[in-house]
Amino acid sequence: MEVFCIKNKTIYVCSNCGYESPKMAGKCFNCNEWNTFVEKDVDSKSETHVSPLQRRRSNPIVKLTDIVSTNSHRIVTGIKEFNRVMGGGIVRDSVTIITARPGAGKSTLLLQVAHDIASSGYKVLYASGEESDSQIKNRADRILDRLSDNIWVVSDTSMDNVISAIDNIDPDLIIVDSIQTFTLDEFQGSRAGSPTQTMGCANELVRIAKDGDRPHAVIIVGQMTKNDEIAGLRALEHLVDTVLVIEGEREEELRSLLATKNRFGGTGEMGFFSMTEKGLISIDNPSEYFMTRREKKETVSGSALAVIKEGSRPIIVEIESLVSNSFTPFPSRIGECLRREQLNTLISILEQRGCQQLFNKNVVIKTTGGIQLKEQASNLAVIMSIVSSIYDKGIPCDTVFISDVGLTGELKKVPSLEGRIKELDRMGFKNVYVAQNSLGKNVKFDNINVLECKTLQEVIKHVFSIK
Repeated sequence: MEVFCIKNKTIYVCSNCGYESPKMAGKCFNCNEWNTFVEKDVDSKSETHVSPLQRRRSNPIVKLTDIVSTNSHRIVTGIKEFNRVMGGGIVRDSVTIITARPGAGKSTLLLQVAHDIASSGYKVLYASGEESDSQIKNRADRILDRLSDNIWVVSDTSMDNVISAIDNIDPDLIIVDSIQTFTLDEFQGSRAGSPTQTMGCANELVRIAKDGDRPHAVIIVGQMTKNDEIAGLRALEHLVDTVLVIEGEREEELRSLLATKNRFGGTGEMGFFSMTEKGLISIDNPSEYFMTRREKKETVSGSALAVIKEGSRPIIVEIESLVSNSFTPFPSRIGECLRREQLNTLISILEQRGCQQLFNKNVVIKTTGGIQLKEQASNLAVIMSIVSSIYDKGIPCDTVFISDVGLTGELKKVPSLEGRIKELDRMGFKNVYVAQNSLGKNVKFDNINVLECKTLQEVIKHVFSIK
């Protein structure tokens, strides 16, 4: 009697990019890396059990007009800045990835989110491949006033064990920290952190999140490379619904949470936090954080106010300048809050078009709170703060500047000007300088006085009463 054995099919998978080849090769044909192929056995019987035609038929084809649109349910946390960046809360069947430099506060923020959601009655599973149970407990004792009974912790690097825990607990929110530390038994030849393992684990989490019968919200922590990008393939960012980035230096108090991708909200939305011993504290009114509180009649030379936009929100920021005599052939140009090239351009405009002598002066620029000036709308305020320092005369605290300045010295209009001025009007400011003809004729405000100017020299003469 002859016995026939079904032999497993062998393929070779690149551990760097996941490319599959039927034969062993020294160099990957897809990513051109050497010696990255690992052997993988595929069960021929299980592979042929479901035909490709049957797999394609498992998802029915429907017309777009026949699909019933539904509003995804959101889990709203008590952390206002986090809700803002997420678009109003965590969507129940969404997958979010958050990344930052080491020590920026990823795990701290997610533990706070987990506690807040668990306190509202939701179940949370916190899976960590980097920290032990005791390390997580020590952080929770440090930053949380009390611990919720609805948080479960699994400290393991096996994604298969995490999936078993999900089946047993059935959590509403799953936090995985970090995706590069987990492995699936299916890819035994690949190490943790390889593209094959990372994408395999991520695909499993997406499958769990998008389950039509029982959706789950998933938040993944992604490690950041030296180039400030998520480690691994770019496909990981395309796979998830939302990509969040925490920005801020370790020694600084300010942290910003930025959404670079969001299928359920606005891209570019930013939230602000203050890093303290008790974790990340939400800064619900950033304008007060980025301004120095002074009495109405008190003025300080070298200070000017601008309105910048972070996402959809206007924020009032204070720009400080210090101009001093230079005793070297090359004066210093230091800008902690903007690019050096931008600062040099603004100084050149001020020298040529504003008739100010700065060839023998050091110029230092910074912002209160350390926020970065990425918009051209702050250029006039930067220049006016320098002029204020040159004259050693303060600008009234109720005066704001919103305009770009061209190389010709002319003021240029900026986007969303009406919304910025409405925020100033709401905050009680009295005067705002803008470019000429930058507002519609029928636009009116309740209390604020809008001063339209054509050139930089006109603004300087009006503010400092120069004839």
